[in-house]
Amino acid sequence: MLAHIIVTGRVQGVGFRYSTQQQAAQYNLTGWVQNKADGSVELKVEGSEQKIERFLEDMKAGFNQFIKVNQTNVNKYNTEEGFSNFFIK
Repeated sequence: MLAHIIVTGRVQGVGFRYSTQQQAAQYNLTGWVQNKADGSVELKVEGSEQKIERFLEDMKAGFNQFIKVNQTNVNKYNTEEGFSNFFIK
């Protein structure tokens, strides 16, 4: 499964991308994360649906005390792009 996610809130300059990468590694997920010019963060995550759901729950709670996720826009697809790891763009 592939999930394309846009996250808004206090998600830039607070370790969000690094925390996302660390959490993805814990769930053995692959994909990428990047900051967007409008202050949001964009991700693509691949893995099992169950692992992605748990990852999303963790993300919505905020990975650390400085992160505040206000909104997530998630689109899920039954295909994969074949990422070999999870990286920060």
